[in-house]
Amino acid sequence: DQMKIIAKKRPLPVLCEKPLYTDPAQATVIADLAAEYPAPFWVAMEYRYMPPVAALIEQADQATGGIKMLTVREHRFPFLPKIGDWNRFNAKTGGTLVEKCCHFFDLMRLILKDEPIRVMASAGQGFNHLEERYNDETPDIWDHGYVIIDFKGGARAMLELCMFAEGSRYQEEISAVGPKAKIEALVPGPGRFWPKALGEPPVPQLIISPRAPKGPFTSEIPVDPTLLEAGDHNGSTFYQHQRFNAVVRGEGVVEVTADDGMKAVAIGLAAQESARTGQAVMLDL
Repeated sequence: DQMKIIAKKRPLPVLCEKPLYTDPAQATVIADLAAEYPAPFWVAMEYRYMPPVAALIEQADQATGGIKMLTVREHRFPFLPKIGDWNRFNAKTGGTLVEKCCHFFDLMRLILKDEPIRVMASAGQGFNHLEERYNDETPDIWDHGYVIIDFKGGARAMLELCMFAEGSRYQEEISAVGPKAKIEALVPGPGRFWPKALGEPPVPQLIISPRAPKGPFTSEIPVDPTLLEAGDHNGSTFYQHQRFNAVVRGEGVVEVTADDGMKAVAIGLAAQESARTGQAVMLDL
């Protein structure tokens, strides 16, 4: 409703936080609004702009010879406290595989340049937040799971999520494998969570491992310390805002559309349903 008011009075460029929606009933409303909105509309999928992930996206096809398998592994800390504790309950977020993991489903579509046709998932709440109470309610948000996705072109992708693994050296590990090689992006978590007793935090890396015994070839991808001090996600929020600013100035194009945001949510909702029912969910996006 607020967006409709803005659109009528003074349509400004919008950078909209993910997830774009959480309830399937909202999908049509969001699609209609985005189609009619007269100013640029960008969905905030900043994981695309993490420097090691951006390097993988750019080099994956050539390095692998065509991706056949894509794996995203995130081992991280539990959900942080948020205003009103909204992130503790599925009903307020659409579920972890929607609110948290739409980032990764967006990356899968982007890296593979393809659309999903089948989603299978197993997930649940194994450890986090079980001792917490909010208005006498126990949080029901999931903290771990696996999601397997078949894509139209024949590639397969998998997400492995664990949110009680904050001791991991790398928070995200993304690998793409094809007939020529494997390419991996290794992404550290927020520096503020790195134990100082372990010395300097790890540096993001890009690794290419050819099938022939010639490698692997490892490249460190350091991030500007000023950006690391300013925020999390390895500087990606800055790079995303930089590109959005270019759109506002009329010097760039929207790189993450409402359609991208909606499809990432649709995959997450399908994963939530599959994990609840134990059945594969077919998609036609």
